[in-house]
Amino acid sequence: MKTTVLPPTTTPLSHLLPSDPLLLMGAGPVPIPQAVAQANSVVINHLGGLMDSVIDRVKEMARYAFQTHSDKVLGVAGSSSAAMEMGISNLLWPGRRALILQNGTFSNRFGDMAIAVGAEVIRVEAAEAHPITPEMVRDAFKQQAYDVVTMVQGETSCGVLLNQMPEIIQICKENGCLVIVDAVCTLSTMPLKMDEWQIDVAITGGQKGISSIPGVSMIAFSSDAWKVVEGRTALMPHWCLDAKNAQNFWGDHQYHYTAPVPGILAMHEALRLICEETLEKRFERHEICSLALQEGIERMGLGLFVNPEYRLNSVVAIDLPQGVDGGRVRKIMADRFNVEISGAFGLNIIRIGQMGEQCRSHNLFKTLYAMGMAFQQEGVAVSVSEGMAALQSRLAEDPLQFVS
Repeated sequence: MKTTVLPPTTTPLSHLLPSDPLLLMGAGPVPIPQAVAQANSVVINHLGGLMDSVIDRVKEMARYAFQTHSDKVLGVAGSSSAAMEMGISNLLWPGRRALILQNGTFSNRFGDMAIAVGAEVIRVEAAEAHPITPEMVRDAFKQQAYDVVTMVQGETSCGVLLNQMPEIIQICKENGCLVIVDAVCTLSTMPLKMDEWQIDVAITGGQKGISSIPGVSMIAFSSDAWKVVEGRTALMPHWCLDAKNAQNFWGDHQYHYTAPVPGILAMHEALRLICEETLEKRFERHEICSLALQEGIERMGLGLFVNPEYRLNSVVAIDLPQGVDGGRVRKIMADRFNVEISGAFGLNIIRIGQMGEQCRSHNLFKTLYAMGMAFQQEGVAVSVSEGMAALQSRLAEDPLQFVS
């Protein structure tokens, strides 16, 4: 029987979006600068001379952000997880073994990806709200050898920093392993030195510290990692994520697939702003803003989930008081104050992002006030005034001005 599908009733996107957009203060995506938004509205030929120039500049600026001299810097038309999968699927295959350093959702994801490409996977898991330690890694190497070790510098799911990462990487290199590092929320928010620390594959996404749009990510390979990429004989399971194919576009300006042109242009502008600010000043801005926010939270009367020595400044995890529904707190913040923060992956916490454009004083004040008022509405005895005063006092101690 013939049927005809009729067009649905349509509504312009402008009618769906709120007149006063939410302030994105969760674990990502983050607010983007005007220059990034404007670049994201442009389409050019993905194989033209202008695009070639853009790609060259993106790679040069990304090398600065990654702190590497490697020429094997590639963009990925996908989320940060796609970049993770490119790293995993190019370096692992059946017969290879991976050590997964796991302390949260995203470090665990590395293991799932490695299993999917046929690698043998051994996981080392930290206690809740704690990082992996060098001792745990040494013990793992006493048991057997590995080809690849994966780790996450900043585990956004629980707010834990891998605070001894250079020492851990050194142990891995002494044992002849390639090292893959997820720097999705940490690149440009805190030091990451790919060459100096001997990282073999570094991964980041656009939507967090870099303050670009979601859906376009970056990956950089060391010379040792690239030798494995070029020398593999195992069938590559992902055509789009084949690093050698991607190098045709990112290295030789040849066709791979149609690149996400607006996203690459947005990445160009985001990286340009990082270069203009400089990494040193950007690190300082992130640290000052996050520590000021943390002090405001604690002075308000709330607790932080992770101990200071390994607390991730880029995503701050806050303990929920007994009996408080974090979803309701977040809904009040969004509905009443137009501020959106993140929940968690099974943990009794809420999370506030401190990445890129989130680290501006006006965003901190608005977020802290909204959160305090939401907790009060839920019957929690917090002192909004004390928290706001502590935030103001801490920011006033520093000469830098964080007003966009």
